[in-house]
Amino acid sequence: MKKLPLLITSLLLVLSITSPVIQGDPYKWVDDQGKVHYGDAPPENARLKKITGNVSSFSSVSVEPFVFDPKNITRRSTSKTVVMYSTSWCGYCKKAARHFKKNKIPFTDYDIEKSARAATEYKKLRGRGVPIILIGEQRMNGFDAATFDRIYYGKS
Repeated sequence: MKKLPLLITSLLLVLSITSPVIQGDPYKWVDDQGKVHYGDAPPENARLKKITGNVSSFSSVSVEPFVFDPKNITRRSTSKTVVMYSTSWCGYCKKAARHFKKNKIPFTDYDIEKSARAATEYKKLRGRGVPIILIGEQRMNGFDAATFDRIYYGKS
């Protein structure tokens, strides 16, 4: 029984030595081949964009009613069109776009980091993550194909 505390202490020591620690601020940069990289130690000659952490991907999907207010949001989604607020780095945004294209679902994608208007509307939507997908009178936070199809096609 005395060996268990020693084993736990040894394990914690090994983990503290081998665990990676981020020392600086996170950055995004594109290399000469056009590949996007993220990290805290970019090359010296890289054109950097500091990542502020204001937007994240949703870790789970939620659906809520969406009431269109033309004073706040100018881009309206009808029952069979889709409006998505996204970022270029979001895996769920890319997955959603692939699903829409594969199923020939018309959609409009607004990148909240590349468009000031999209960023303003995202704030008015009280966005906390991406993607935000508007489908008629429904708002999906995050993306799940089965949940989206249920809303879009009216499947139960």
